[in-house]
Amino acid sequence: MRPAGDRRTRGTRPAALVLVAGTGTEVGKTWISARLVEQWRRSGLAAAARKPAQSYEVGEKPTDAEVLAAATGEDPLVVCPPAHSYPVALAPPMAASVLGLPVPSIADLLGGLAWPDGPVDVGLVETAGGVRSPQADDGDVIDLASALGPDHIVLVADAGLGTINAVRLSTAALAAPGLPSTTVVLNRFDQSSELHRRNLEWLRDVDGLCVVAAASPGIESVARSLSLAQRRQ
Repeated sequence: MRPAGDRRTRGTRPAALVLVAGTGTEVGKTWISARLVEQWRRSGLAAAARKPAQSYEVGEKPTDAEVLAAATGEDPLVVCPPAHSYPVALAPPMAASVLGLPVPSIADLLGGLAWPDGPVDVGLVETAGGVRSPQADDGDVIDLASALGPDHIVLVADAGLGTINAVRLSTAALAAPGLPSTTVVLNRFDQSSELHRRNLEWLRDVDGLCVVAAASPGIESVARSLSLAQRRQ
């Protein structure tokens, strides 16, 4: 298990740290993140969620931070610092630039993460956009993950056309040195769809990936595997 303290973030590092990334935008990262946190809390674990940076359309409600906060019972302003919340639908560093605000670095994003003072069993960090989407002026999701050092990575993807290509490209990028294993979650999975079933089987059987469908008991099993494995260490 990684050290409890982390000089790059504030507060005590969670016992298990899970990073949630996506193959692109609008694949359901926030929905999956909220369901994972809810499942952890239902099982009696102390869980917290953080969004290092978010961007959104003016008037969009709820924001990603608000959805995550509703799942964890935290303040949305703690989930995502106001300084890194941008009401422009662009990648965070681009949104900051358009708004005339300081463009954050990876170090700034990490410094904005404040974990609770009390012990946290599982901490979730949700990124913005796809795995190669800029998160700061000096890095994308891969750079953020490498700096953060999560214990596990969850990659959220659609289940339909284009899924295999998107997952292959994303998992190849996430196989960077020093990063942990990745669990692929196919969101909006329809068991009655032959395409969805074949995509899942191909990714599992041909590519050898750990893949689950975002349907009960899929999310429950992912939540258990990502938290309990760390607590046994």
